[in-house]
Amino acid sequence: MKRFLGAALLAAGVGFLVSQATRTPIYAASNGQQPSQPAANTTPAHEEDLAKAGSEVFGQNCAFCHGRDAMGGETGPDLTRSKLVLSDSGGDKISKVVRDGRPTKGMPSFTFSSQEMDGLVAFIHSQAAKAAAQAGGRRGVDVSDLQTGNVEKGKEYFNGAGGCSKCHSPTGDLAGIASKYEGLHLEEQMLYPREAKSKVTVTLPSGEKISGTLAYLDEFVVGLRDANDTYHSWPTSKVKYVVDSPVEAHVEQFPKYTDDDIHNLMAYLQTLR
Repeated sequence: MKRFLGAALLAAGVGFLVSQATRTPIYAASNGQQPSQPAANTTPAHEEDLAKAGSEVFGQNCAFCHGRDAMGGETGPDLTRSKLVLSDSGGDKISKVVRDGRPTKGMPSFTFSSQEMDGLVAFIHSQAAKAAAQAGGRRGVDVSDLQTGNVEKGKEYFNGAGGCSKCHSPTGDLAGIASKYEGLHLEEQMLYPREAKSKVTVTLPSGEKISGTLAYLDEFVVGLRDANDTYHSWPTSKVKYVVDSPVEAHVEQFPKYTDDDIHNLMAYLQTLR
């Protein structure tokens, strides 16, 4: 197993910088038609034409997340190695995911005409076939690549040297995390939880303390949102404040990790379903 530490840290940084996007389909159906099965004409030439048309639909609506070649992008997985795609027959599984979306994983729903859906399915399958024909040409990281650690050692690290249990609980904030994230996305959350919110406590000149979620901070102003989501701000020269940033603890852990630490911790986190 090659060393994943450098790649994982880089992926975590990219995950922090690139926010997930919800895109509105450009080729939206105007007639309310639902996607159908591929047309009866399935000659190679016809499939090639379908895939070509589908590449335009994919490029406009899906490439931002999944890459223009469907082999993975900024936030979306490699569709050419997707179990759902490989088990799809005539678009039965792909069309359902496209229509319904996967809100918990950041994928919106789309509405395409029957012809557009047929083309999209043909394009994805054509890309999967090309990928399968490229020996040694795999891109990205599979979930199985990140399942090589020892669960018990990972749990020991979580509760001991890693210090994870000081802020997290497998039955509290981390309950079900492996059902929400998997593979590289789970590792990104472990290394750099981009959704984590910083807390701040501001002490006013009167001695009163106000706490909330940090909303703004520079050398002149500190702002927060309280429990009622009301925004407050003060000149930094007039108050004292203490910021509690959970991300900082993760950043401080970067130079302390070994490859074994990361693999073992990942093995343990993947049991939290």
